[in-house]
Amino acid sequence: MGRHDPGAGQYCPISRTLDVVGERWSLLILRDLLTGTTRFNDLSRGLPGLSRTLLTKRLRHLERHGVVERSGTRYVLTPSGRALEPVVFGLAQWGADWMFGDPQPEELDAQLLVWWMHTRVDTSVLAGDRHVLHLRFDDDARRFWILVEHGTPSVCMTDPGFPVDVTISSDVASLYAVWLGRLPLTAALRSGRVHLDGSTAVTRRLDEVLQLSPVAPFVAAMRATPA
Repeated sequence: MGRHDPGAGQYCPISRTLDVVGERWSLLILRDLLTGTTRFNDLSRGLPGLSRTLLTKRLRHLERHGVVERSGTRYVLTPSGRALEPVVFGLAQWGADWMFGDPQPEELDAQLLVWWMHTRVDTSVLAGDRHVLHLRFDDDARRFWILVEHGTPSVCMTDPGFPVDVTISSDVASLYAVWLGRLPLTAALRSGRVHLDGSTAVTRRLDEVLQLSPVAPFVAAMRATPA
């Protein structure tokens, strides 16, 4: 078991748990590890407000307490780390139920959204070795491409130079709303908040290709609950 640092000075399992995982960045690192991110650079890109120095510190802290371990160039959860899944997603459930209202402007980061989206591409739905999804935002001058080659998706911020299968146009807030389960894709398309242009074979199956955030079911369930 991991070494205990008696930060709060209370002999209580809740207190000891908080000593290990009670800090904001530690919980967000666990969120990303639980949803499949394993490499340091990928963890860093998914946590843009966290410096690489502090990320290293937090990972070492989690390693020291037996929650995370190194496996070559990857960080993987130990059995004790994996056992935190209901705790982390319990926070998602509580947040969706009680704290998840309209976004603040500083929370809408187009680059982070595209990064998250590319981690949820279901490449098994796509036939062929290469596909390109182009994302255009009405309120962000940057352009993004999700390139899928041989089943591996990556994010490009310059045109990769291959034919585009589908272009997704939206404002940042609307695509966040779809991604997080606040706005069904069908409703976003009907209202014009999201537009698709491209191959019918891909656009018709976009909801299968681009799976939603792992927390979307909690948000969608809250949306469906009568007031």
